[in-house]
Amino acid sequence: MQRDSAQYRAEVVGSFLRPAVIKQAREQFQAGEIDAAALRRIEDEAIRDVVAHQRSCGLKVVTDGEFRRAWWHFDFFEGLEGVERYEADQGIQFNGVQTKAHAVRIIGKLGFGNHPMLEDFRYLQSISGDAIAKMTIPSPSVLHFRGGRKAIDATVYPDMNTYFDDLALTYRKAIKAFYDAGCRYLQLDDTVWAYLCSEDQKRQIRERGEDPEELARTYAQVLNKAIEGKPDDLTIGLHVCRGNFRSTWISEGGYEPVAEILFGTVNIDAFFLEYDNERSGGFEPLRFIKPGKQQVVLGLITTKTGELENPETVKKRIAEAAKFVSLDQICLSPQCGFASTEEGNNLTEAQQWAKLRLVVDIANDVW
Repeated sequence: MQRDSAQYRAEVVGSFLRPAVIKQAREQFQAGEIDAAALRRIEDEAIRDVVAHQRSCGLKVVTDGEFRRAWWHFDFFEGLEGVERYEADQGIQFNGVQTKAHAVRIIGKLGFGNHPMLEDFRYLQSISGDAIAKMTIPSPSVLHFRGGRKAIDATVYPDMNTYFDDLALTYRKAIKAFYDAGCRYLQLDDTVWAYLCSEDQKRQIRERGEDPEELARTYAQVLNKAIEGKPDDLTIGLHVCRGNFRSTWISEGGYEPVAEILFGTVNIDAFFLEYDNERSGGFEPLRFIKPGKQQVVLGLITTKTGELENPETVKKRIAEAAKFVSLDQICLSPQCGFASTEEGNNLTEAQQWAKLRLVVDIANDVW
């Protein structure tokens, strides 16, 4: 399916800095000072505000800022059948900083069920007006990658092929459930493909007894099985992230190691790719993007600092990318969300909105 390009030229990845009212409400909820219903009412109002801010910046695609989540991925995974969150020995190591020590493991057969985030989407849809309401969820490969075999109960899944089949089926059910709830734009957030571009991360994968190339093939198959038969009027995007926690990162390296299998074989409508610094590599891997069938959303505006990019420099980089994929297939966005976890990145809300206005202004100039 070819997306209506004009609607998506200026894009947003998903998460926004949590406003003070959300942070305070969460603290009150944890302390038992307010109940879940009161917390949700406060979240509702904050989400209404963040949608209005996105619209005022000129965006035609809006998200709920992931305001109901603490993490970009764990909150969704916890809502799946067969998944349990637990306190790990240590957090996820980023460049110079570590997250809270949370993790998930598989303790039963995977299933989607009546996931609580369906209602989260319905609320976003109800307040989005004529904007496109985009739901963001983690990609299926993320549920497997970090824990690997050891995080999957061997009595439940003695055969990993059965596990990956169930993982794809669970996501197929998720896609249908969100579609039935009115969702026409679903984004899968995925750090794993970027890890498979990193020599250091691939070394760690081999040390735990797995083959990075085999994992890439498996994850591509799972993604394609999950989206097989999706409705023609549903857009599914894939955001390939190198890690985003308090303005730090995990992996580095260009997309070349996975470009042929990812861009050439995975049937996604739009790839969101980080291109905000030298760690991202060049645009040459974009030659594998299918002509006329897929879009590439260039993340040329960093969310890790508040300093605004020079618009002329960004336009030149778009022109460079257009040497490898048609300009008509290119869109523009920030490189990632502004708060993949509730802690948020090291910039202000004012700087966050200035970044989005810059995205819209550049997109209007280029297209």
